[in-house]
Amino acid sequence: MDEVDRKILIALRENSRRSATDISKRVNLSVAAVIERINKMENIGIIQQYTLVVNQHKIGNDVMALMEVSLEHPKYYDEFTDKMKSMEDIEACHYVTGDYDFMIKINTRSSEELELLHRKIKSIRGVSGTKTFFVLKEIKNTLAPVPEVKKI
Repeated sequence: MDEVDRKILIALRENSRRSATDISKRVNLSVAAVIERINKMENIGIIQQYTLVVNQHKIGNDVMALMEVSLEHPKYYDEFTDKMKSMEDIEACHYVTGDYDFMIKINTRSSEELELLHRKIKSIRGVSGTKTFFVLKEIKNTLAPVPEVKKI
């Protein structure tokens, strides 16, 4: 990956529906060269998918929370992660180091819905503890940071 690939990724991160023609103007390459580079990044797995970002408040989700979850034993890992993948209100789930095993990002309509989700999570077999943080304001949410190209 070089600096041109990085600029292409930044353009796609800003708007994944941006045309190759528009990107080609931004990076000073032909449209064919841009398409070839994008295809190559898709084929080798740098670009995994194209997606959209939803304004949670505009769809009625006014409560964002981060929840730390502990499991009583690693044998519950698979069951817990399967449950996380199937729960709609769970935006992200990360296996982490520290006092807790997982960090979960949650979006719900209300604190009442968060309470119900909290009970549901605590009732999953193997969950031994949780700690929940209400998010007051999202300062930055970069879904796909594009690192600078390291010069050798």
